Amino acid sequence: MPAWLRQYPRIHLHSDLLAGVVTSVLVLPQNLAYALLAGLPPQAGLLASVFPVMAYALWGSSMTQAVGPVAVTSIIAFAVLSPLAVPFSPQYVVLAACLALFSGLLSWAFGLMRLGYLSNLLSRPVVSGFISGSAVLIVVSQLKALFGLDVHGPDSWRLMWVTLQALPGLNPTTTLIGLASLALLLVSRHLLGGWLQAAGMPKVRADFLVRMMPLDAVLVATGAVVAADLDIRRGVAVVGAIGGGLQGFHFFLPSAESVTLLAVPALIVAFIGMVQNIGMGQALAAKRRERLDANQELIGLGTANVVAAFYGGMPVGGGISRTAVSTSAGAQTPLASIVAALSMLFILMLGTSGFSRMPLAVLSASMVVAAVGMIDVAAVRRAWAYDRADAVALAGTAIGVIVIGLEWGIVLGIGLSLASLLYRTSTPHMAVLGRIAGTEHFRNVERHGVETLPGVLFLRVDESLFFGNLQAIEARMNAELQKIAGVRDLVLVMSAVNRVDMTALDALTEMQDDLRRRGIRLHLAEVKGPVQDRMAATTLWQQLQGRIHRSTNDAFEALQPDPG
Repeated sequence: MPAWLRQYPRIHLHSDLLAGVVTSVLVLPQNLAYALLAGLPPQAGLLASVFPVMAYALWGSSMTQAVGPVAVTSIIAFAVLSPLAVPFSPQYVVLAACLALFSGLLSWAFGLMRLGYLSNLLSRPVVSGFISGSAVLIVVSQLKALFGLDVHGPDSWRLMWVTLQALPGLNPTTTLIGLASLALLLVSRHLLGGWLQAAGMPKVRADFLVRMMPLDAVLVATGAVVAADLDIRRGVAVVGAIGGGLQGFHFFLPSAESVTLLAVPALIVAFIGMVQNIGMGQALAAKRRERLDANQELIGLGTANVVAAFYGGMPVGGGISRTAVSTSAGAQTPLASIVAALSMLFILMLGTSGFSRMPLAVLSASMVVAAVGMIDVAAVRRAWAYDRADAVALAGTAIGVIVIGLEWGIVLGIGLSLASLLYRTSTPHMAVLGRIAGTEHFRNVERHGVETLPGVLFLRVDESLFFGNLQAIEARMNAELQKIAGVRDLVLVMSAVNRVDMTALDALTEMQDDLRRRGIRLHLAEVKGPVQDRMAATTLWQQLQGRIHRSTNDAFEALQPDPG
């Protein structure tokens, strides 16, 4: 039994019960839409919102994060599976279940091996670029349903071109439903809350009504289709028959071929799920002044996906909009998710025939609005203003996802991040130092008024020394030595050096010999303990005895010219 359940505060019971029921109703259209986005039968989204949600609630770490079908996981599933099988076909459904199983087992493995820290390997710009690029793909993929077009193709810029070419053949009624739903959802998302509060409505109630709008749009559009038989008379595409009832678990053994085909995609799903789940979970925990166990979070996410493989067959993850709905409805503990799952189970048992004439256009409109909210334009502006290398990584990842696909897009983003990291470390910042008069503080001579010693160069390297940056360091050192006539002492300030690798050690030894031949003595100052421990047994360390200083100020005082 999880700790939160053993120590459940009864004061939260009413809030959790209400939040669970409200969440199950509000995310119902979303569940159907994300299943269709993944290329799966619509009931897969409903089934994946039952037992997988309970599994995460019992084994996860976050108190309020809501797990279920999500947009990013759905578009990844479609992107990797659609080239392998026909969407909605039995083979496709089996492959989707295998993808959920493999990604779940990988998340389990990451959690059991305590590898939660791996979520930090993807920088925020790369994750933001991946999600933004995926959101653009989601928008593109929904244009055909939004306008009632019969177009097919990969979800990329090429599908956009095919869709534009097919626009003259759009279905007017479907287009009207889709655009009206889109306008309604956009207005409610960005303006309705402010209007209601300006009219005197409390913020909590206004936010709740805004959350209700997607469901209201679905009910109105479905009512219009049923009342006027728009699917029969006007050719409006609808969801169609949805399998309902309490379906059992479907156990299977994945084939060797599916393991080979889905190994890399499953790793991507697990890794993206890990980054998104842990990142969002940490943000929620910080707001509530709670602690998140990243490794337990991976075990919870893995368990949810393993259960989803055998019940629903659809990969799941932590959803931003789903969590927002749950928390705004008053969720306080994972009990809210369990109640939401039980409510969804009740809906399945009650029957889903009422959803069969739900127009696809209104589901597409809700997905487009959700996807547009995932495009983080502000992050691009912030990155460009703060660090253009991060901005390039963000934009490169997004463009890569759109143009060359999800898998290679994220590889491109990681490559750009590593390239910028290597560039920074291979061209480290270096500063010539001087002492601020009357103090023991040393600062960059180009930024501050400082005092220096004649014939002495104080040079600080703001990076660890390794094979990749030695050439840049030697070039800068020689350039500074040429600027000052009669240098007799060079002090390397190593306060920012955390490591000296073997190549760097050899280079320092050669540097010491070269400087000695030129009549210049090499000194080291502020060598950190771990670096000193490694260097203590080297020839260079022995040669520098008497010229290794505890602080830069000690070196400054020791090298003061003799007053006599």
